[in-house]
Parts: sequence; structure tokens; C-alpha cells
Amino acid sequence: MAGNAPEPERPWFKKKRIVIPGALVALIIFGAALSGGEGDADSPAASSTPAATETADAETVVAEEPEPEPEAEAEPEESMTAGQRNAVSSAEDYLRFTAFSRSGLITQLEFEGYTTEDATFAVDHLQPDWNEQAAKSAQEYLDFTSFSRVGLIEQLQFDGFSPEEATYGVDQAGL
Repeated sequence: MAGNAPEPERPWFKKKRIVIPGALVALIIFGAALSGGEGDADSPAASSTPAATETADAETVVAEEPEPEPEAEAEPEESMTAGQRNAVSSAEDYLRFTAFSRSGLITQLEFEGYTTEDATFAVDHLQPDWNEQAAKSAQEYLDFTSFSRVGLIEQLQFDGFSPEEATYGVDQAGL
């Protein structure tokens, strides 16, 4: 009879397929609500004196000057398919929200309906620092619950990080 025993269900915090998309949607809605009032013409800067405005404009020009980098990335995006562009955008959103291993991020994108090819392209195109992602993931786990060093390394490996990445992440988290 021992062979028929059901496997124990994984704890809910290991079920990223449910929590992450819901939280991502909430985060996007919250971010959109916060950014809705930017650039308002009634702001105090719009009613300042001409001399103050001229000085502020000069400072703004200096501060805005070093942003030509996005143009360099525009060329490769033109050669991407729509599916690849959308997968890259989704992957960027996920990485802004939480940490992922390479395989975990590909799996999440596939769960969202992207092909394996588009999901893999997106992850490889972004080239995140997987050690940094492991460190963030380790800290996220420790912020939520307690782990032993070995237990957290095993959890990160379960999430798809390599043993080296998992160990780096746990080291950075202070365990």
C-alpha cells in the first residue's frame, strides 16, 4: 500500500503560476495609477518666472543629454517578430516585479502562451545577471519565511538556479 500514497501538495509559495501573474497585473495597475498625473500644466514649475524657467530648462537639457542608448537597441528590435517583441516586454515586466531563474522565466513566459522559441529568445535577448536574480530570489524567500542555508540553496535549485547561482544568492542574502 505504501506505493499508492499520494505525493504531498507543494506549499502555495512554490506555486508561482498563480501568484506572480496576479501580482504583476496588480502592480501594473498600481503603477499606471501613480503615473497618471505626471506632466501636468498646472504644476508649480509651469507658473515660475521666465528667468527661473530658463535656468530650469538649461539644467533639464544637461540632465537629459546622456540618453542616446535606446537608439542603439532600436535596430535589433526591428528585426524581431511580434511574438519576440512581446515576449521580451513580458520578460522585462516579470523581472521588474520579482526574481527568476533562466528556466523559471522561460517556463513563466510559456505559461503565458508564448512559444518556447519566443520565450527563450526573450530571456537570451535580455541577458539578466542570473547571480543577481538568485540573490534577489533568496532575499525574497527570507523576507517571507525562515530557511536554513542548505534549505534555501535547495529551494533556489528547485526554482531552476544552478548550484553555483543558488550558493551565490544565499551568500549575498547573508546565510
